[in-house]
This record gives sequence, C-alpha cells and structure tokens, in this order.
Amino acid sequence: MTFESIIGHERQKNILRRALTNQRIAHAYLFEGPDGIGKRLVALAMARALLCTNGTGCGDCTQCRKVDHNNHPDVHLLDADGASIKIDQVRGLQKDLALKPLEGLHRVCLIDGAEQFNPAAANALLKTLEEPQPHTLIILLSSRPESLLVTIRSRCQRLPFQRLPKQRLAEVLANRLELGEVEANVLAALSDGSFKKALGQNRELYLERRRELIRSLSALSSGSIIPLFKLAEELAGDKEILPDILEIFQAFYRDLLLLIHGRPQTDLVNQDLQETLHRQVAQETTESLLRKLRALETGRYHLQRNVNRQLAMETMLLRMNAA
Repeated sequence: MTFESIIGHERQKNILRRALTNQRIAHAYLFEGPDGIGKRLVALAMARALLCTNGTGCGDCTQCRKVDHNNHPDVHLLDADGASIKIDQVRGLQKDLALKPLEGLHRVCLIDGAEQFNPAAANALLKTLEEPQPHTLIILLSSRPESLLVTIRSRCQRLPFQRLPKQRLAEVLANRLELGEVEANVLAALSDGSFKKALGQNRELYLERRRELIRSLSALSSGSIIPLFKLAEELAGDKEILPDILEIFQAFYRDLLLLIHGRPQTDLVNQDLQETLHRQVAQETTESLLRKLRALETGRYHLQRNVNRQLAMETMLLRMNAA
C-alpha cells in the first residue's frame, strides 16, 4: 500500500512525504479520526516508505512486500487484547523496540485503537515516548484521542484525519462495486465516509436488509402490538449490528424531516425508497418525528448501558409507535 494508492487524505500524505524527504520524522505520531477512514492504511504506507530498500515505498523490493504481508520483523502491530491494551503488551513492545532493527534502518510500531490502553499500559507507554529509542517510529491510531492521557498526546505529532466527502466516496464505490448511482449514494451516506463499513459486512445491511427493516418499521401502527414485539425480538437478536440498524432508522426519520421541510430528494439518504418515504411523511408531523428520534436516542442510551436488549427495543418501538 503506497501513499499514491490511498484515496483521499492528501494533506496528511503530503506532510508525511515531506518528513521522509527532509529526514525530519517525528519519533511518534497520533493519527486521529473516525474508524475505517484510512488511518491504518496511511500508517502502513509510512512504514513501507521508511523501510523500503529504494527509499520510495516502491512495492517491489523484499522490504515492501514483507510490510504488505504483515511479516516484516521491524514492523510491530499492537491492538487490544480483549477489551483493552494491557501492560504486558506494552512491556513486550518495549523489549522489542530496545533492540536494533533486524533488516531495515528503523523499527516501526503501529498501535491501533490507542484509546483502549488501560491506565497501567498507558503510563508504561508514556515512558517509551519520553525516552524514545533512536531509529524508532511509533504511530498511534485513535478514533477517540480525548480518551488518551494528555501527556501521551503532547508527546506525539498529531495528525487529524477526516471522512472522505460523500460524493467522492459514492464515485469510488460505484466504480469498485459496479453499483448504480442511487445505490452508491445510499451506501456512501450510511457508511458515513468509512470504507471499512462500505466494503465490509455493512454493505449487505445497507443495500439489502435496510429496505426490509424500514418497511417493517413503517408498517407498525397503534394496533400492531404483535408485529411490534416481533420486530423488537428480531432487532435484539442482531446484537453485533444493532447500533448500525438504529443508525438506519435515524437516517429514515431524518429523511422524513427533510421532506416535511421541502428539501430536494438529492438530500435524502434513502433515495431508493421514495414511495415508502412519501407514504410515511403524509402521516407525520415535525413534532411526531422529533419524538420518534428522541425515543431512538433513548434506546441507544439503554443499549450502551447493557440493559436487556429485547426490553430496550420493545420500549423504544412502543414509544416511537405512540409518537
């Protein structure tokens, strides 16, 4: 993976290219921004360029190929062991970084999900950042940099990353996945600038199952208690993707608000569900939609606090149905 092959993030790539060219590489970087937008790809491209035999990240030399296949002895990848990054992991990393590079001129460490450090591990890493080893580069990747110790943040060169613009992402998805314009726009909007979501397991959810979920939601009525409980049971059974399903519902109600206020259809997320949207909007008011969105937010709040999922979904749907 070279800088040139990564879509977007031109400012960030140029900063790193200049650092490489001028041999003014920081001992530690903090790549911060939403998950799935390319931070890890840029970090790996940086490692490749730093270790490349030709000094360019050519992709053809042995060093580049080893980085690409995640088996370079001088590249260390660290992420959470379970729910957190633990002190034993950091101590193991410190031992590795204390040694001279085995094949290249540098050692590179990528720490993905740096916000998951437990307190002991964070303080151990701080010591490494305060006393960096020569020819060692540490890159921390985080979607929640505010969760890191202030002292860790202050010892890294911070490089913020942004989501790819919706229209640009839609163009890329249409080309790569051979999608029509409407499908590409839907996928780009729901993936919120994240290639990881758009190209991963969320693709089927956003393009196929979304239609079924929205139709089931819009079909509920004040007298449809059995279908309501059935839908709640279905949602509760989808533990892993339930947050994404709630985002789909949120986008649906947002579309209805936009229609009520006369926004053009090009502003909508669910552009392929025009009939469903227009049928539903005739039954809604701004206030009823705001009440539904508040019920949705309450349901999300309860899920984050490990409330019984089915009970939380039943309560949420009952409140939305009564709005």
